[in-house]
Amino acid sequence: MIRQLIIFLLVTITFFTLNAQEVKKIELINADEIDYDEEILGREIKRLKGNVAFKHDSALLFCDSAYFNSIRNNVVMYGHVHINIGDTIHLWGDSIRYYGNTRIAQVRNNVKLTNKTAILTTDSMDYDRNLNMGYYFNWGKIKDGENSLVSQWGYYFSMLKDFVAVKNVILTNPQYHMYSDSLRYNTESEIASFYGPSKIVGDSNLIYCENGWYNTKTEISQFNKNAYLKSKAQTIKGDSLYYDRNKKFGKAYKNVQVIDTTSNILLLGNYGYYYESPEQAMLTDSAVFINYGKTDTLFLHADTLRSTSLTDSIGVYKLIRAYNNVKLFKPDIQGSCDSLTYSLRDSIIRLFEVPILWSEVHQLTAEIIEIHTKNNQADYIVLQTAAFVISQEDTIRFNQIKGKNMIGYIKNNELDRIEVDGNGQSIYFPKDNNELIGANTAESSKMTIYMDKGQVSRILFLTKPTAVLHPIEELPAIELLLPNFKWYKNIRPIKKEDIFNN
Repeated sequence: MIRQLIIFLLVTITFFTLNAQEVKKIELINADEIDYDEEILGREIKRLKGNVAFKHDSALLFCDSAYFNSIRNNVVMYGHVHINIGDTIHLWGDSIRYYGNTRIAQVRNNVKLTNKTAILTTDSMDYDRNLNMGYYFNWGKIKDGENSLVSQWGYYFSMLKDFVAVKNVILTNPQYHMYSDSLRYNTESEIASFYGPSKIVGDSNLIYCENGWYNTKTEISQFNKNAYLKSKAQTIKGDSLYYDRNKKFGKAYKNVQVIDTTSNILLLGNYGYYYESPEQAMLTDSAVFINYGKTDTLFLHADTLRSTSLTDSIGVYKLIRAYNNVKLFKPDIQGSCDSLTYSLRDSIIRLFEVPILWSEVHQLTAEIIEIHTKNNQADYIVLQTAAFVISQEDTIRFNQIKGKNMIGYIKNNELDRIEVDGNGQSIYFPKDNNELIGANTAESSKMTIYMDKGQVSRILFLTKPTAVLHPIEELPAIELLLPNFKWYKNIRPIKKEDIFNN
């Protein structure tokens, strides 16, 4: 890629210099002393000393001493050597071989090239005036304002004000260091462009890419190809990243990942933005939240996901928010709602707007549902207002528990006990030797239901109950369902891929 860039720049320059000047002779303007030595130097060469000055079309050449061959149109200069090209470009060195026919200067030792504010220093350089291009091949350093750039070899295109630095490239700025395999830097725009594996190391983050650009003047950048930004607690990846260092703000496009290894969290999507301070991120377009646990993993999808770092008396913690068409899947529990929060401070997942949970054979609904987790596993579930728990007995019969509020306790990934607080109602179908013996209907303002392998094993009534065991065929079908009964089997995510199904 860097070869293609150099060829492109050379073609661009050649296009603008097609009408190159005809070959002109080097003119001697001044020398304090001129002598000849045909035996040693030959008949063509003059030896010049003291305030030596030449002119070659628009270039002026100065030195302390020189060997001038006017026939072959070249000169070798020594001591305080200086070439001034078109007023803006100045080239210094201990010695220069200048060829008038080819307009090439070979500068050696203590080389310095300046073009307005940009300064290039190196040990050796060849400068082609036809292409207005300098080539250094034994380490070079470019200084431009606050930026300095070092590389093993490179090119400077003075017409375009472009440095192309290759191999072991380091660009240093007071705020960061750039390390690259190959880099293009424009002294006018102050934009650095990357053409190979590159990283930018700052005080608060590290950026990696294999293609992109960085505007060192505005601190705005764009990174492509295997790009990622790593800050204190999280890493952001994407097919392309946009970043504003001043605002500590960025955007990511396609195959976006926000990785938080501290909290074992991964956010996925195809578009997102993020702030470094305070740390927060938003993802959308196939957005997924993944929370890795020791034994299993939580997968959650929503139209929009937000992750925010908050601080309280305990310290810094993450708050995850999910909006619209929320679905979650774990092997032991699944859910659906329209908005959700997950606080890693207290490990509580809260579901809002038509929340539904499934735990093994049970469906749980309420106006608000809280999943209290412990060691990344559901510990107990709080159903607030209009709580309803249902499990299917057969094609027409459903075990049901209804109340104002409930708490369901989880043991070995199954509902073990349900506490009902207020307006408790239940319908369940007791069995004897796996055969239904009736339909039990009961009401009590407070009761505790004990479960065994998904079935009601016994009910403890804490206030005066009304309970009736009806013969199995006595109740009509309509009375087998409590008011506001709804069965949401068709929207339950059975596997993790189902979180994308509405």
